[in-house]
Amino acid sequence: MVLYKHSDDPKSNAPISSSLFSQLQRDILTGKLRPGQKLTEQAICKEYKISRTPVREALRQLETEGLVENILNRGAFVVGLSQQDFEDMFQLRKIYEIQAVKWAIERITDEEMDALEETFEFMEFYTLRNDVDKMLTINAGFHQIIYEASHNRMLRQLLSSYQTYFKYRPQEDIDADNYLTEVLEEHRLIFKAFTENDPEAGAEAMERHIDGSKKRRCK
Repeated sequence: MVLYKHSDDPKSNAPISSSLFSQLQRDILTGKLRPGQKLTEQAICKEYKISRTPVREALRQLETEGLVENILNRGAFVVGLSQQDFEDMFQLRKIYEIQAVKWAIERITDEEMDALEETFEFMEFYTLRNDVDKMLTINAGFHQIIYEASHNRMLRQLLSSYQTYFKYRPQEDIDADNYLTEVLEEHRLIFKAFTENDPEAGAEAMERHIDGSKKRRCK
């Protein structure tokens, strides 16, 4: 059973404004669109061959997310996420991820456990193949299963939103020496806590993983 879905394709069946929002969000988070860069409706309409209405809606969504600032009489400008923003998010994420894994170990169903085991095996496989892109996708899925297994809807929604910000990593970070091995071993300890039904060990392993993620990301 697959308990998560992952797609980076902005040309999915989503409404035009949602697809455009996802594409612009990705471009901002990856640095393709730089802080301070102006976003004009005309340029976006021309590039994506769409009308102004979905462009305006996408820009409103980006402003709500805090990724774009609309300045009166000047237009929309990219804000992006600062180093401090990422550090603040890591602090919050660690608190919520630790609670999620403790609840998940206590509440996980047999079906969810099978999915978690299968996902971890995929992580091992793609680590051996040194496939960073696949590993990042499976990594997100591993965490998503934990969110589902916590059986707490609000916590799941909150952590899923954080995943959006963290899945687009600068290339220099994901190509770091020993990156895949480090990430795999961190997840191995988390998975081991599930197999041993040990919430406290899971919390310790998750804390180690989030601290490791922060070290790799917030340089």
